[in-house]
Amino acid sequence: GAYGFLRFNLSLFPDAAHSLGPALAVLATTGILYGAFMALVQTDLKRLVAYASMSHLGFIGLGIFAGNLLGIEGALVQMVNHGVIIAALFLIVGMIERRSGTRDRAQLRGLGASAPAFAALFLVISLAALGLPGLNGFTGEFLIMLGAWTAFVPMAVGAGIGVILAAWYVLRFYQGSFQEAPPQPAGFGEMRVADAGVLAPLLALMIVIGVSPAFFPAAVEATVKALPVLLR
Repeated sequence: GAYGFLRFNLSLFPDAAHSLGPALAVLATTGILYGAFMALVQTDLKRLVAYASMSHLGFIGLGIFAGNLLGIEGALVQMVNHGVIIAALFLIVGMIERRSGTRDRAQLRGLGASAPAFAALFLVISLAALGLPGLNGFTGEFLIMLGAWTAFVPMAVGAGIGVILAAWYVLRFYQGSFQEAPPQPAGFGEMRVADAGVLAPLLALMIVIGVSPAFFPAAVEATVKALPVLLR
């Protein structure tokens, strides 16, 4: 969907994209905030990740509809980041459910005591999801915020609130599942080699993109500059 907007809508209908940009930016910001608020009230981990995904997609939409170089570059970078981070989060939730039999955060307290390596890996993924500098989630969101600030200041403020809410629900997700005292003796066990092997490539991408943030924007800059919506 997001790629379709860039590949077809902005290329074939630049005038429509320009005139409808403010309204679509409002919808994107609404998606950011709605997804974040819904993620805050979830106890089911899979639903929490699903609403977090909705909020992240709102950032991509906001970058696209900002209609400027920074916003669109940020949206392209964030498409890659979204795929990496959300895939890792869904894999983590699937591993937790398979081994514990539940996705309810209230029943999963204290997993870090019995699985410290698993908890450490999940912490890195969580920090990437909330946009910590040095990991892949930061670059795209930062460029999108700059582009949105240039085009629609109120929408940029709304997106900033979404970033704060993301830190809230992601860290609450981590704390509630891994750090609080368990309701019963823990039997979760440490991470398996197969689990680590599945998550390792995604974790490597988070780190590589995070420590070389200029690579993706530089790679797509010429293509983005050629979009008709920027040439009008």
